[in-house]
Amino acid sequence: MPARLSRLIEWTLEWVVIILMISLTIVVIVAVLFRLAGDSLSWYDEVAAIQLSWITYYGTALAALKRRHIGLDSVLLSIPMPARMAAVAAAEVIVLGFFAVLTYTGWQVLRVLEGEMLVSLTWVPVQLTQSVIPIGGALFILCELLSLPGYWRMTAAGRSLEHAEIEDEVEAEMKKAGAQ
Repeated sequence: MPARLSRLIEWTLEWVVIILMISLTIVVIVAVLFRLAGDSLSWYDEVAAIQLSWITYYGTALAALKRRHIGLDSVLLSIPMPARMAAVAAAEVIVLGFFAVLTYTGWQVLRVLEGEMLVSLTWVPVQLTQSVIPIGGALFILCELLSLPGYWRMTAAGRSLEHAEIEDEVEAEMKKAGAQ
C-alpha cells in the first residue's frame, strides 16, 4: 500500500508541477507580448508570483518523495554506526518538525486572510492563493514519511542516494558487458 500510494502521489505531483510550469510559461509569454504591444496586463505580476510559489511548494513535496533535496550523504555515511542512524533520526525529526510548524502556521495565516481578495483580480480570494502553504507543508510531511523507510535502509547499508543511480547504472552496464 505505501508503495502504491507513493507512486500515485509522485504521478500527481509531477503532473501538477508540469501544468503549473506550462501555465506560468504561457502567462509570462502573453505578458511579454502584451508589454511589447504597449498594453501591459495589470494582473501578470501577482499571478506569476503565485504560480511560482505553487511550483516551489509542490515541487518541494515531489523532491521530498524522491529524496532529491540537497543533502550531505558523504558526510553522513562517514559517521560510524549506530551514530549515523541517530543522525538520520535527528535530521528527520528536525525537518518534520519544521514542516509541521509551517503547516500549522500556514493554516493560521489562512484564517487571518479570510475575506481578503487579490489586488489585481478582485474576485480571487487570497486564501485560495495562500492555501499552498499548509497543503504544501502537509504534502512534504507525507512525502518525507513515505520515502523514509527506503532512505533509512540505504543509509544503514552505507549506500549514498547521491550516487545510487550512478552505481546502479554502472552495475547494469557491467552485467550487460559481461553477458556479451
